[in-house]
Amino acid sequence: MTDGAVAGDGGPQATGPRSVAVGGGVGVAITGDGAQVVMLPAEAVRWAKEIEAPPGAGNLPGSASGVFVGRQDELAELRRLLAAEGEATVTQVPGTRAIHGLGGIGKSTLALHYAHTFRRTYTLVWWINAASTEQIVTNLATLAVRLCPQWAATAGVQERAAWAILWLQWHPGWLLVFDNVEDPADLRHYLGTLPDGHHLATSRTATGWHAIAPTMPLGLLDSEAAVDLLCTLALGPEHTPTSQQRQDAAALASELGYLPLALEQAGAYLFETGTSLADYRQMLGQVMDTAAGGIDPERTIARIWRHTLTAIERRDPQAVMLLDAMAWLAPEGIPRTLLAPLFPDPLTLGEALGALHAYNMIPYSADRQDVSVHRLVQTVLRHRPATDPDGYPPGRRDAEHLIQQALPDDDTDTSRWERLLPHVVAVADSAPPDSPASTETAGAYHAAAEYLYRQGRDAHTIPLRTAAAAQREQVLGDTHPQTLISRNNLAGAYESAGDLGRAIPLYEATLAQREQVLGGTHPDTLASRNNLAYAYWAAGDLGRAIPLFEATLAQREQVLGDTHPDTLISRNNRAGAYESAGDLGRAIPLYEATLAQCEQVLGGTHPDTLASRNNLAYAYWAAGDLGRAIPLFEATLAQREQVLGDTHPDTLISRNNLAGAYESAGDLGRAIPLYEATLAQCEQVLGGTHPHTLTSRNNLAYAYESAGDLGRAIPLFEATLAQREQVLGGTHPDTLTSRNNLAYAYESAGDLGRAIPLFEATLAQREQVLGDTHPHTLASRNNLARARQAAQAIQQRSTATDHGQ
Repeated sequence: MTDGAVAGDGGPQATGPRSVAVGGGVGVAITGDGAQVVMLPAEAVRWAKEIEAPPGAGNLPGSASGVFVGRQDELAELRRLLAAEGEATVTQVPGTRAIHGLGGIGKSTLALHYAHTFRRTYTLVWWINAASTEQIVTNLATLAVRLCPQWAATAGVQERAAWAILWLQWHPGWLLVFDNVEDPADLRHYLGTLPDGHHLATSRTATGWHAIAPTMPLGLLDSEAAVDLLCTLALGPEHTPTSQQRQDAAALASELGYLPLALEQAGAYLFETGTSLADYRQMLGQVMDTAAGGIDPERTIARIWRHTLTAIERRDPQAVMLLDAMAWLAPEGIPRTLLAPLFPDPLTLGEALGALHAYNMIPYSADRQDVSVHRLVQTVLRHRPATDPDGYPPGRRDAEHLIQQALPDDDTDTSRWERLLPHVVAVADSAPPDSPASTETAGAYHAAAEYLYRQGRDAHTIPLRTAAAAQREQVLGDTHPQTLISRNNLAGAYESAGDLGRAIPLYEATLAQREQVLGGTHPDTLASRNNLAYAYWAAGDLGRAIPLFEATLAQREQVLGDTHPDTLISRNNRAGAYESAGDLGRAIPLYEATLAQCEQVLGGTHPDTLASRNNLAYAYWAAGDLGRAIPLFEATLAQREQVLGDTHPDTLISRNNLAGAYESAGDLGRAIPLYEATLAQCEQVLGGTHPHTLTSRNNLAYAYESAGDLGRAIPLFEATLAQREQVLGGTHPDTLTSRNNLAYAYESAGDLGRAIPLFEATLAQREQVLGDTHPHTLASRNNLARARQAAQAIQQRSTATDHGQ
C-alpha cells in the first residue's frame, strides 16, 4: 500500500514513502546500508563507560615478524600525519600504470606494520575491513564481543556496533584501521562521531579524500627494495644471496613490475618448490607472450598465479576447484559453511583451505571460520577461459550452486541472511555475458532481493533484480510470466531509488506485455497498471495517474471483490491522488472508508492498515484539522515502531509527518529537531539527492523560515531547488514548490528584486503543469500579487522622500 502525500503550498512536504525522521532520545546512529538507530539498555551504556581495554588490546590480522622492506620513509611519514592530524589515508599514486586500479601495492601491509610498531602508544588498536558499510558495522560489532562478552553474546550486530561506538566515545587514545575503503564517504560519519583517537584508512582510490582526511600516496617498491624482498621470500631470511642470485632476482622483479603482491606470491612459490629465480623467470616467458611496450602488471600477476595454481593442484586438486568457486564470491567474509557443500566432509574442506593458505592465496579470519581472497586473485581467475562443456568459466557453476543451497528458509535468520547477501550480490555482479543462464540462480537472486525488500531496502536490490530479469529473459523468454515479474520488480527498485526516468518506461513496457500475454484483467496486469499509475503520481503527472488509478480500482472491484487487499490498495492510492490534486472533499471520505475496511479485513496492526491510518491523518492535516491529525499520527508512529521497527521506511515516514503536524500546530520546539534528525537519516540511508532526502531538506528549511531563521532557511532552500531541478526536472511539482518557497523566503528577507521574478516563473509553470485553478496555482498568483504590491508601496515611499528633498 502506498504511503505519504504532499503538503499544502508553501508548507512542509512528505512526498512518497521514504521521507524520514528520527525522534528525540535516540542514543547512537550506525552508518551503512540498512542504517539503524539503536537504543541501548542502561546496563550496556554503563558498561561502555566503565569497561577499560586490557593493555595491548587489538585484533590485528597478522604479526609484524614478516618481511618489511622499502617502506621505512612511508612509515615515518604515516606517523607524522597521524600525530599531527589524527586521520590519514594510504592510497595508490593516481594514474600509476602498474596497478590498473587493483590492489597489491602494499597498503594494508604498511598499515599493519604501523599498527604493530606503535600499538603500545594506543589504548586499543582495532582493524576494520571497510570494503562496505555493512562490513564496517560487523567489524565494529566484534569490538563489543571482545570487551563486553557478558552482554554482547546475546545482542544483535547493530546493537553491538552501537555499543562499540559508544565505548570509543568514552575512551580516548585508540587507533582504528579502516582497511580497503571503497567509498571515502563511508567514513565521514565515523570521523565526525569519534574524534578522540587516530583513524587510518587504506584504499585503492586516491580521489574523494580531500574533505575526509590527508592522504599519503603509496607507489611501487623501488628496484633495490623489490630485490631484497624477493630474495628474502624466495631464499629464506637466513640465506645471503649470491651476486648471480641478486642479478636473477633483479631481472625477475623488473618483469613482475615491482608490485609487492606479485613479489610475495612469486617468493612463496619459489620457497615452497625450490625453483631457481632464473628458471622461474624463464618459465614465465614460455607460458605467456611477452607484453608489448613493457610489462602489463595484471598479466604478470596472472603468470605468477598460473604457476602457483599448478603447484597447489599437485598438492590438492580440490583446492584449485575451491579457489575457482571463491573467485565469484565476495572477496571477504566467506564462511566455511558456505563452502562446505563442495566437499564430502569438513576434513577435506580443511585440507583444501590449508593448501591455499600455504601459498598465501587466502588468509583466515581471527576465528578461522571465514576466509578471504584478494580481489586481484579473483580478477585473474574470472578471466580464464571456460572449460565446462556447458560453457561455464571455471568455478562459476559451483559458485551459483553454493548461493542456491545457502538461502535461509525465512527472514527470521537475519544474521545468516546478512552474511550471505554480499556473496549473492557478488555472483550477480560478476556474471560473464556469455555464461549460461539458470532459473535456479535467478531464483536465488530473487529470494535475496525479496529479503531486502521486506527489510525496507528495495533501492539496494537493483543489481539482484537486474540479474534475475536477465537470466529469466534468457531461459524463459521475454514474455514469460516469471520474466514479467522480474521486470516489474526491477522497475519498483528503480522507483524506490528515486530513478523514475528508468522506472516509468519499464513499468509501461511490462504493462503492455502483461496485457498481451495475460489479458487486461489478470491480477498481475492490474498490479502493473496500479504500479504505473503510482509512478506517474510520484513524477507529478496527475493527468495520467488519476484516470489510471480510477480504472484499476474499478477493475479490481469487479475481478477481485470490494474488500480484497489489492482493491484496498487501489482505493488508498486513488484517495492519495485526489489529495495531491487538492480535492480533499473526495480524498478524506475515501481514506476513511479504506481505513475501516483495512481494519476489518486485515486487522488493526497490519502494515497496510497502518499506511491507511497514516494517510488519513495526513489528509486531516492537509485540511487543517490538527485536532484529529496529530493524535492519529502519534498512534500510527507508536504502532509502526512496534510492528515494523524503528528504522523501517514506513516508521520514518510517520516521524516525518508528525514533525510536520507539530510545525503546523506552532510547536517548532518539537518540530525542528525532528526535521533535523529526519534529514540526517535520509542523507545517510538514501543519499544526498534522493527525492525523499530533498523533501526532508525542504521541510527543514521551511521550519527554519517559520522560526524566523532566514540565515539558515535561504541557503537550504537554494540548495534544495538546485538539486530538485537537476534530479526531478524544472517543472516537477516538487521543484515548483521549492521555487515558490525560495521566492517567499526572499520576500521575507526584503529582497523583492529576487522574489518577484521567481514568483512570476513559478506561477507560469504551475498554470501550465497543474492547471489554472489548482490550489498551488492560486497560491502562486496570490504570492505574486502580494509581492508586487509590496514593491509598489516601497516605490511610492521612495518617490515621496525624493519630492521632500
